[in-house]
Amino acid sequence: QVQPVESGGGSVQAGGSLRLSCTASKDTTCKTDMTWYRQVPGTEREFVSGIDSDGRTRYSDSAQGRFTVSQDNAGNTLTLYLQMNSLRPEDTAMYYCSRECYRYPRWSTFWGQGTQVTVSS
Repeated sequence: QVQPVESGGGSVQAGGSLRLSCTASKDTTCKTDMTWYRQVPGTEREFVSGIDSDGRTRYSDSAQGRFTVSQDNAGNTLTLYLQMNSLRPEDTAMYYCSRECYRYPRWSTFWGQGTQVTVSS
């Protein structure tokens, strides 16, 4: 599917862990970056972590050291994971996955529907 599909959200206590997954059909005609964002109602969507088409990973300052992003490219499916450890109440948000496809000369971005993460103190 063109649109990524997220899963793995839920409710945990502070200090707990969750693993988010994002699945999309592989498109070999474009260079693909995949990224996790999160959004709290009434605020802007913010970058969390991502992997570019060369396999390089990036993290926000908040995610660095607690979250680990990884990717599985097996078969016809691209799956992006976000292992979140040492969760804090401020990590509570809707987490979205984006698939950014570069096919000269432009980028196209496809968003998933999101998965809710709630961390209680």
